[in-house]
Amino acid sequence: MAGVTLLALCSGVWLLRSGTEGHPPPQPAAAEARVDPRAEPPAGAALPPSPPLRIRIPALRVDAALMGLGLTPSGSLDVPPPDRTDLAGWYEAGTTPGETGTAVVAGHVDNADGPSVFYGLGALRRGSTVEVDRRDGRVAVFVVDSVEVYSTERFPDRKVYGAAARPELRVITCGGGYSHATGYRGNVVVFAHLTGSR
Repeated sequence: MAGVTLLALCSGVWLLRSGTEGHPPPQPAAAEARVDPRAEPPAGAALPPSPPLRIRIPALRVDAALMGLGLTPSGSLDVPPPDRTDLAGWYEAGTTPGETGTAVVAGHVDNADGPSVFYGLGALRRGSTVEVDRRDGRVAVFVVDSVEVYSTERFPDRKVYGAAARPELRVITCGGGYSHATGYRGNVVVFAHLTGSR
């Protein structure tokens, strides 16, 4: 999936038009970045492929249904409907959460009426858990390795979307400041790895 962009998630001029004006979403602290990218903690045993149904991030009180996302004609990741503040999406042509590889979940930070599903994502901390309910009845449990923010111009496609040798998850929303002319200037990205399932 390297090379896919998230422009469709962050370029809408409706973002922050009224609902969260003056109350920008939290941005990741520098302390939440990965300390040593070469020091990967051990991951749990990979699960067989199974589509995800819900994502939960207990530290943020997120509990949202997941819809499948494809690509737009321009090659960017499609997004959930902006009016559905309770919904996130996963890239359904890629890895399913829990299997070996990099699974991708994306959602809006806000819309013209206020905060959306991943409004608080930038406040997440290393060591937090992310749970994904799957169609096979299992819950894939991930732990957060880092929370980072990237500008649109310097978005590291390979780092975010590149193949992984273990089960990993990326949770992505808009961030990095806001411009009334172009929308958000970047993305908040949560990097997590599978620790187990139940």
